[in-house]
Parts: sequence; structure tokens; C-alpha cells
Amino acid sequence: MRELERAWWLNTLAVVRRPGAVFAALREDDSEEGAAARQEPLLAVIWLAGMAGVLLTTAAAHLLDNYDVDGLVLAVWVFVAGGIYGAVGYWLAGGAVLVGLKGAEDPAPSYRLSRHALGFAAVPLALSLAVWPVRLAIYGGDLFRSGGSDSGTGDVAFRVLLLAFAAWSIGLLVLGIRTIEDWSWPRSLAAVALAAVVLGLFAAIPLVL
Repeated sequence: MRELERAWWLNTLAVVRRPGAVFAALREDDSEEGAAARQEPLLAVIWLAGMAGVLLTTAAAHLLDNYDVDGLVLAVWVFVAGGIYGAVGYWLAGGAVLVGLKGAEDPAPSYRLSRHALGFAAVPLALSLAVWPVRLAIYGGDLFRSGGSDSGTGDVAFRVLLLAFAAWSIGLLVLGIRTIEDWSWPRSLAAVALAAVVLGLFAAIPLVL
């Protein structure tokens, strides 16, 4: 079991340079033992991706407007909120991916396999967290205050970079579905597009209510 866990930690790192092989390994091992061995690396990816995501929210952008919040409180908030944000996103988006797959084929793969494919595709989102120390070095606490200096060309460049990480993750998800299902690129892309529509509709529910 330890060797299998180590193999999936290595696979998690390998998503960056040989994603096809990682998704092929995922397709070949959807056993209970394999799923258990993937839990810790997937948890790490989801948590880091959640932290990267929560840093982009409106709540984070105004957190230091409250003078009772200092750097330590901010760090704890990002860690805790990131874990919650990542977990909720993982389960909801995993369900949306399953719906997308069902829309393209019946029967679709298991909900677990859909979630795990999504988790490994989120590795670039987790890596995008590395951009934030650079932003902090340039803008400091203004990143988390209203009307700070974090605007202009530099901010646009950082946001474009973060969008590139998001696009990378979407591309990996398409590749993952194509590899797991042995589908064509258009069919895999259509499944991801349907998943995005489902997730968007779910996110719009609070606005409608």
C-alpha cells in the first residue's frame, strides 16, 4: 500500500510533464485500494487549489479593510477558507463532470473516477498559488484592501497569468476525459463544456432566489 501511495504522489507531480500517462494510470486502477492511495495527494491538490481560488474572491480583496485583521489572521483565513472552498468545489464540480460525461455517454464512469480526474486536472490551479508571493512582494497588503496600489498593467498581467493556469487545468480535464473514456477531442471538449454549463447553472441558483 505504501508503494502505491508513493506512486500516486509521484503521479501527482508528473501531471505537469506527462499528464497522459497519469490519466491512463487512473483509468487502469479505479479499485478501492487505488482510490485510497490517491486520497492524500488529491487532498493536497484540492486544498492548495482552494487557497488559490479563495485569494481571488471579493472577500479576500477587502479583508484588510477591517483593522482587526492582521497578516496572521489573513493567513489562517486563507488556509481554512481555502480548504472549505476546495472541498466544496471538488464535490460540486466532480458532480458536474459526471453529468457532462453522462450527457455524452450512458453509462458514464463512476462519480469517484470523475472526481479524481478533476482533482488531478486541478494541479495547475494549485501551482498558481506560487504567483501570490510575487504579487505580495510587489503590492504588499494592498492586495487585500479597497483602493490599494494593486491596479494597472502589472495587475492585468498577473490576472492573465492566473487565467493561463485555469486554462491549463481545463485543458488537462479535457485530456483526462479523452484518455479515460478513449473519446475524440471534440467529444471530450463537449463533455467538459456541458459540465461547465451545469456548474454555472448551479452557481446561479442563489442569484435567482
